[in-house]
Amino acid sequence: MKIAIVGVSGAVGQEFLRVLDERNFPFDELVLFGSGRSAGKEYTFKGKKYMVKELKHNDDFKGIDIAFVSAGGSASIEFASTITKHGTVMIDNSSAFRMDKDVPLVVPEVNGEDAKVRPRNIIANPNCTTIQLVVALKPIEELSHIKRVHVATYQAASGAGATAMDELENQFKQIVNNEPVVVEKFVAQLAYNVIPQVDVFTENGYTKEEMKMYHETRKIMHSDIEVSATCVRVPVIRAHSEATWVETEKPISMEEARKAFSEGNGIILQDNPEKKEYPMPLHVAGKDPVYIGRIRKDISNPNGLSFWSVSDQIKKGAALNAVQIAEYLIKENAL
Repeated sequence: MKIAIVGVSGAVGQEFLRVLDERNFPFDELVLFGSGRSAGKEYTFKGKKYMVKELKHNDDFKGIDIAFVSAGGSASIEFASTITKHGTVMIDNSSAFRMDKDVPLVVPEVNGEDAKVRPRNIIANPNCTTIQLVVALKPIEELSHIKRVHVATYQAASGAGATAMDELENQFKQIVNNEPVVVEKFVAQLAYNVIPQVDVFTENGYTKEEMKMYHETRKIMHSDIEVSATCVRVPVIRAHSEATWVETEKPISMEEARKAFSEGNGIILQDNPEKKEYPMPLHVAGKDPVYIGRIRKDISNPNGLSFWSVSDQIKKGAALNAVQIAEYLIKENAL
């Protein structure tokens, strides 16, 4: 088993190394790729040093079984044929191919089998907010078809990368030290603030991030589900939160919902309001599952259910999900 990480120097690339180590992923050889700026850097993994190779249009991917790619959409588009031409399975973290009909969009807990049919040898990793949402929706969908979802996201700085996390930390320091606040990665100061915009606005008034949640959820779940999202950036370093309202075809009781979530794949139920036990990003950062709490009947809709979820955007929302796709393919002998 020969694997590669493309974009190893970024936040998700570094998380790939940690996740592969934590899960003791089975491989015999590892190759690291990066931009011209990253080429020549060394990273230590499992006691061995690896030097980053510059990503080029050549035959460097010959013999590589799986490439975990997190180098941005433009790089994914430019190098996809180079990466896949010798049979490498490209698991791509960008949004470049997610809605292409001949590219499966996969969350293993929800639609792992889709990864087996990949005409272009590309599998797309969904958007972080979508991954978290569909993992939570799957157990409910199995009880009764979900007609519509309203979701408000509370997205950490980690969703915008390592430099964005640094910017948030620096903004807090700048405020404390009475220094000018530097804003580069976000549209406004994030420290002591929330920004009701993630990504750019589209013609219908929704942002691209919000429309990703609409389209990607329907594709992953093979469903006519209607999704309306409001995506908000909050001054949290790591781990996204989502407040979700679902409307199902048939009423679902609290007992049914709690049982479904407690048995759901990739889910930890943390729902004891009387003891103030519910998921929070402070405690979920660095963890693998999607945590769910604050489950309640929607008092405005007899077929409605409301709940709160938190998940680490860099782990389950990116690197971990991609590695789980690879694990699924290995387990199913589907490489």
